[in-house]
Amino acid sequence: MEPIDLPNLRGYSKQELFALFREFLEEYYKQKEKELYEVSLIERIIRVEEELKNLRKEMEYLRKEMEYRFEALLREMNARFEAITKEMNTRFEVQKRDSDARFEALLAEQRALREEMNARFEAITKEMNTRFEAITKEMNTRFETQKRESDARFEALEKRFNFLQWTMMLGFTILSILITVFSFLFRS
Repeated sequence: MEPIDLPNLRGYSKQELFALFREFLEEYYKQKEKELYEVSLIERIIRVEEELKNLRKEMEYLRKEMEYRFEALLREMNARFEAITKEMNTRFEVQKRDSDARFEALLAEQRALREEMNARFEAITKEMNTRFEAITKEMNTRFETQKRESDARFEALEKRFNFLQWTMMLGFTILSILITVFSFLFRS
């Protein structure tokens, strides 16, 4: 656009002036628009940078808050894990003590039962030995008595046989003598 001299404007008509003025305004607005656009771009860039800066700050804040929350959650989880571990260890120790006590009681009961059974066995063994010895003594006594009785009977029987033998010998001798005497007597 070329500069317009004011003294030269008088030769123009109203329509020409309006056309010139419109042209001038259009040209002015185009330049201003470019300037405004450039200014607006710079402002926008500044705003965007400020927004980015704010977003970075907010992201940093969020990151720190997330880290803090994560650390808090991690501490809480570790505390829970420690509590659960302690509780489990405590329960395990209690259960171990209970099972050890039960096992010891069971062992003591078995020992007592074994000792009682050994005592009963010893008592039964002693009683059986006593009975066996009594029966053995009784049997020996009976055997000795029967042996004496048998010996006495045998001796009595032997005496009888001896008596019978002597009696028979005496009888045969007497009979032989009688036969001999009768034979001498009756022969003659």
